[in-house]
Amino acid sequence: MALTREERAQFLAEPHIAALAVDAGPDRAPLTVPIWYQYAPGGDVWIMTGFDSRKYELIKAAGRFSLMVDRLEPTIRYVSVEGPVVDTAAATREQLRELAARYLPAEKVDGYVEFAWENHGEQAVVRMRPERWVSSDLGTV
Repeated sequence: MALTREERAQFLAEPHIAALAVDAGPDRAPLTVPIWYQYAPGGDVWIMTGFDSRKYELIKAAGRFSLMVDRLEPTIRYVSVEGPVVDTAAATREQLRELAARYLPAEKVDGYVEFAWENHGEQAVVRMRPERWVSSDLGTV
C-alpha cells in the first residue's frame, strides 16, 4: 500500500541509512552507495560528501540523484525520492555535527566530528529538492 504524503515525509525524516544512486554515464549502471542524509518534512534533502569524491563528480555532472530508505520491522516499508540538486556549498563543522548527531550516540558525536573534520578532506553539502516519490508499506511477512 502506498504511503500518504505525510507518512512518506515522516519516514524519510527518520535516521535511516540511505542508498544514494546517481547516473554513472554511458555503459555504466548507476553508482549506488550508502550515505547519511538529513531531511525535515517539506524541505530539501541534504547529504555530505568529499569535493574530491567520485560520487560528488557524478552528482555534479548529472545535476540530480535519488535516495532510497527502507526497513524490515515492524512492517516492510520503503521510500524513494529523486530530484535536482538545488545548492552545493562547503560543509561547516556545525553541519557535520548535525549529521553525526542524527546517526551516532551522543557520547560518540564529538570524537567522530573531530576525526572526520581532520581526516576526511574538504566536504560538500549537496541539497536536493524532492520531486518524485515512490513509497510503500508491504505489511508483515
